[in-house]
Amino acid sequence: MSTFELTSTNLKSSIEDNKVLVIDFWASWCGPCKAFAPTFEAASEKHPDIAFAKCNTEAEREVAATFSVRSIPTIAVFKEGVLLFQQPGALPPAGLEDLISQIREVDMDQVREQLEEQEESS
Repeated sequence: MSTFELTSTNLKSSIEDNKVLVIDFWASWCGPCKAFAPTFEAASEKHPDIAFAKCNTEAEREVAATFSVRSIPTIAVFKEGVLLFQQPGALPPAGLEDLISQIREVDMDQVREQLEEQEESS
């Protein structure tokens, strides 16, 4: 699956309708964003079972603000509707592959249990 454009219109459905969603927050004037784009696109082709979205922070300021994006590129990863990872900075190909492998291995039942415990204690 190739990448798709993430907007305020499709944000909610993109998170809910995909088991795993990887988001690249970028802007056209950002050199590191341009350098990271081929790595992100290659990963999207290599992992057709994962949704890869690109969010232009200039065009989608509301979405970027929702994620408190202050530096680009920023990568965010959802699994089963839960944000598991968000970090600014471009990843090298091996780093992105490692992140994808780690996300695949996350036990979401355990994550949901931990989230419930946190909610109960607060």
